Amino acid sequence: MPDQQNHTRPTGLAIWLVIAGVVGWWAAFALTVEKLEKLADPDAIASCDLSVLVQCTANLDSWQGSVFGFPNPLLGIAGWVAPIVVGMAILARARFARWFWWCFWAGIAFAFGFVIWLISQSLYDLHTLCPWCMVTWSVTIPTFYAVTLHMLRSGQVPASERVRHVADRLMAWVPLAAILSYAVILLLAQLEMNAVVNIWQTLFG
Repeated sequence: MPDQQNHTRPTGLAIWLVIAGVVGWWAAFALTVEKLEKLADPDAIASCDLSVLVQCTANLDSWQGSVFGFPNPLLGIAGWVAPIVVGMAILARARFARWFWWCFWAGIAFAFGFVIWLISQSLYDLHTLCPWCMVTWSVTIPTFYAVTLHMLRSGQVPASERVRHVADRLMAWVPLAAILSYAVILLLAQLEMNAVVNIWQTLFG
């Protein structure tokens, strides 16, 4: 039977939340710095601009880069604090009410949905891969999987004992699920970027 103590004080999840929060926050901070430098000097070349296809500038300067009227990285600077705080609180033996877990999951789900949309925009509209954006993607995806499964296994979501048991078993497969997700994104990027390169070569020789 799943260990209920592990579910109420999920140490592994807590450690991941702290790591993901720090990584995500740093990526958002780096993108914010790049945006500020670009605003100060429009001719500046971002340090993450590695090529026409791998760069940050196109993403930051697009309307997709400021969906809510301000640079998207500011959402990350504010939002990634939450996983850090929740993770540290769990490690300090705090326990949260069901409504708190639902609010936390809603925030993570929003981040996951937003990231999926940004990935599609990056690949099929902007035709670029932003390095710091990809760092954000890499921690958002497994965080959503892990928190969702924890919601199921811990009983925060009304479910049968069988569902909770399956969710508990699936937690060990979150890393593999994340790797498969990255592989799908890379495959789609490869296909799209090859198409863009072929069109470019056709038009400009």
